[in-house]
Amino acid sequence: MAIRSVLIRRPPDAVWAVLRDGRRYADWVVGTHASEPLDDAWPAVGAAIEYTVKAGPRQLSGRTVVRAHEPGRRLELEAKSGLLGTARIAIEVRPWGEETLVILDEHPLTGAGGKLHNMASDTLLQLRHRRMLRKLARVVESDSPAEPERATSGD
Repeated sequence: MAIRSVLIRRPPDAVWAVLRDGRRYADWVVGTHASEPLDDAWPAVGAAIEYTVKAGPRQLSGRTVVRAHEPGRRLELEAKSGLLGTARIAIEVRPWGEETLVILDEHPLTGAGGKLHNMASDTLLQLRHRRMLRKLARVVESDSPAEPERATSGD
């Protein structure tokens, strides 16, 4: 199981605005070339996005389905990647003062990913998650400029 977190210097609503937009996953999910919601229900439970991954001249597609959804707090996804199998991806969004703590927890469920799961594959997931969470922070922070610091009087 690979768990990693990032502190995003924006409020939870700004993070959630990116997570609830199924077209934006390719902006921050490492390896994803494009993503598209399959209906207007995203991110309701049962809703899905289709995504593509480019590997050189090859293009592979997969589907991600929402398995649990607590608006503004938690999103659990099942990524379906053909022969690689499926993975559970849980994203938790926690207020942290004026900022947001995002916790990403992923582990393989079925297929080759589930059968070959070990410490080495967890290490690769950790590296992927580090990059992915940095990208998510950049997307959120560029979409939602920081409010200027308010001057306080020293009466």
